[in-house]
Amino acid sequence: MVHHISPARLTIERVGEILEKKMTLALSEESVERIVRCRRYLDEKIETCHQPIYGITTGFGSLCNISIGKEDLSKLQENLVKSHACGCGEPVDHEIVRLMLLTKIMSLSFGNSGVQLSTVQRLIDLFNNDILPVVYSQGSLGASGDLAPLANMCLPLLGLGDVYYKGRRCAASEVLAEMGWQPVRLVSKEGLALLNGTQFMSAHAVHAVLKARRLSELADKIGALSLDVFDGRIEPFGDEVNAVRPHPGQLATARAVRRHLEGSELIHQPKKHVQDPYSFRCMPQVHGAAKDTLAYVASVIETEINSPTDNPTIFPEEDIIVSAGNFHGEPIALPMDFLAVAVSELASISERRIYRLISGSRGLPSFLVANPGLNSGFMIPQYAAASIVNQSKGLCWPTSCDTIPSSQGQEDHVSMGGNSATKLCRVVDNTERVLAIELFNAMQALDLRRPLRTSPELEAWHEAYREVVPFVVNDTVMSPLIEASVKFLRTNP
Repeated sequence: MVHHISPARLTIERVGEILEKKMTLALSEESVERIVRCRRYLDEKIETCHQPIYGITTGFGSLCNISIGKEDLSKLQENLVKSHACGCGEPVDHEIVRLMLLTKIMSLSFGNSGVQLSTVQRLIDLFNNDILPVVYSQGSLGASGDLAPLANMCLPLLGLGDVYYKGRRCAASEVLAEMGWQPVRLVSKEGLALLNGTQFMSAHAVHAVLKARRLSELADKIGALSLDVFDGRIEPFGDEVNAVRPHPGQLATARAVRRHLEGSELIHQPKKHVQDPYSFRCMPQVHGAAKDTLAYVASVIETEINSPTDNPTIFPEEDIIVSAGNFHGEPIALPMDFLAVAVSELASISERRIYRLISGSRGLPSFLVANPGLNSGFMIPQYAAASIVNQSKGLCWPTSCDTIPSSQGQEDHVSMGGNSATKLCRVVDNTERVLAIELFNAMQALDLRRPLRTSPELEAWHEAYREVVPFVVNDTVMSPLIEASVKFLRTNP
């Protein structure tokens, strides 16, 4: 299947579909026309304009007052890519690199960046052939765009740097030779167009949004199961009580929990208690707030991936070249920090439900021990969940509230959005693990409630779960079971 890059709005859902179905990319006729028109305009402008144009006929950053001769414009762009390739730390996940390529191609396709058509096509070639540049997780200030990671991403265009190809890491020059491709010769403005932009931040954000949407739905389903096996009450999930405070996420959560529990024997048995703890009773309010945050952040990120974010921005029809700040990451750095808080809360309330399930109350044995005596049962999975939640709380400190000036003060306020992006993804992964531990506990508790049954939907889920994670009778090594629970969530939503 082929996805045609065009000026039409690219939704986050469509991005997920492109990745999941392993689609290839191609430029639409309109995008080709826009790219070619903008490059032609820029070439003509350089020939006729006698005024310096930032980053095109001048140096970069605080070197913007140094003019560059026409004979050196190509070398200027090549030097920019090489000198800015300063990424550090762990390599970025392959899926996120794919997203970086896709969002960079999208950004350049609007015809406001002045790149050659052949340069955009080579990025498409990398994506379509699953040739993934080695990009590192540290180095971006999220201000003049994601300079360091995007430089590392673009090194293979020049035949430099490393790539992952056919399951191995190798020199980009080797792969270019194997494919019969010549390195791209950058012309004026192109290095700047490739390196300026928010694609490192945006790619992480899209990845996090797609995964957080899935986890938000799973949190409702797992929370419903925990409510049922804890002998909880369904009344706090009714439409009446939630409609009087009609936050969309609150109503959606309440309805989801009721739907998951339709037909349950457990939820409808008489209750001796009049109230449940907040971690159960307030799921509509807490899960719902996370949903509403996620919806807001997704709308911001979707706007970002449908925008040219390099600098200067070129408007051929208006005969304008503007050096401004569309590469600055603040518009998405703040929402990414916000989303980290929201996703972390899904883990925080999940850990509290885990704690309640092992507390030895409401007819469940302490630590869900099937064979008490020598066994500790599910005592320590809760410790693990608590440790993970604590780590996420630390990661929720907003990096976007910090700035460290760079480039001799020319770039005197930065967003630190690159760090917002990477820690957001860590929080999302942490939340997945905590939810998997809750599911591990809730399924154990369900078996201990027999012969009573939960809803047909959750009973079918239980049957599938038991094919990969067994009921724990005697103490065993728990780590492999927790990992199996994580993998189950990824394949059995």
